[in-house]
Amino acid sequence: MAKNVFVLLLLLCTAWVARAQELQCDVVVNSDQVQYTDRQLFADMQNSIYEFMNNRRWSEQPYRPDERIKCRILINLTDMPEIGTFQANVQVVSVRPAYGTAYESTLFSFIDKDWTFRYTTAQPLDFAENNYTSNLSSMLAFYAYMIVGMDNDSFGRLGGAPSFDKARGILNIAASQGAGYPGWKAFDGNRNRYWLIDNLQDPQFIPYREGIYNMHRLGLDRMAENPEEARGTVLTFLESLQRLQRQKPNAAILRAFFDAKADELTNMFKTAAPAQKQQAFTILTQVDPTNNTKYNVLLKR
Repeated sequence: MAKNVFVLLLLLCTAWVARAQELQCDVVVNSDQVQYTDRQLFADMQNSIYEFMNNRRWSEQPYRPDERIKCRILINLTDMPEIGTFQANVQVVSVRPAYGTAYESTLFSFIDKDWTFRYTTAQPLDFAENNYTSNLSSMLAFYAYMIVGMDNDSFGRLGGAPSFDKARGILNIAASQGAGYPGWKAFDGNRNRYWLIDNLQDPQFIPYREGIYNMHRLGLDRMAENPEEARGTVLTFLESLQRLQRQKPNAAILRAFFDAKADELTNMFKTAAPAQKQQAFTILTQVDPTNNTKYNVLLKR
């Protein structure tokens, strides 16, 4: 009898480990700019969003608890036009570990300035994949799939496709049923949710997605054992980004890439051989002039 109970518990434990949620998401709601007396509302909002992101399954893949994707959502509330309606700008960030080290690489970083949503403590934050429930749940689910998709692309060539398909589905439903909320359509801006997923599913951006795999699996994951070869792999990827930038200048996903990677690329190449350092500087200052002050470090001997 005891043996049977032990086996049952082992099976249940194994099933739980295999089905662990994908995200380990830190959520911060900053309400300093909003004048409202009931501050508990914002604590409840933060907790609801935390549970929404962390307590759902966002793929069919098995994840162990230690494999959960570390990410962060910083929601900076900027206005409350009426009770229960909020406007915000939001930063979404995710990281992935570099193999054999304690280093965590920022994989995705995006600032979304088009958050308008309704939230009340009386209405639970719910989500149905094929139905529109609220703009807040749609935006959160969209970024959950983006985070999982980007992570999968970094571990397997084009591995994020299923998650990006899910994100596209959310976008299509929100654009048609979302009561005109901004950020879901092409004409809402040139760096919004529409353009993020459009870039990632554009055949012209396949070199970008394949490069994300090469940079991380064949670059960062091998930096500890063979840094020169790893940097060479990253340089090849940067050359493909240079070509892509000429074809698709100021693409949303390219801007997001350099927002996430500028510091990392600077640190990676500042200890490189002079030839690699010069090559990296030349490419980076051309494709990402916004961060030229960071890349100037590469000129120092």
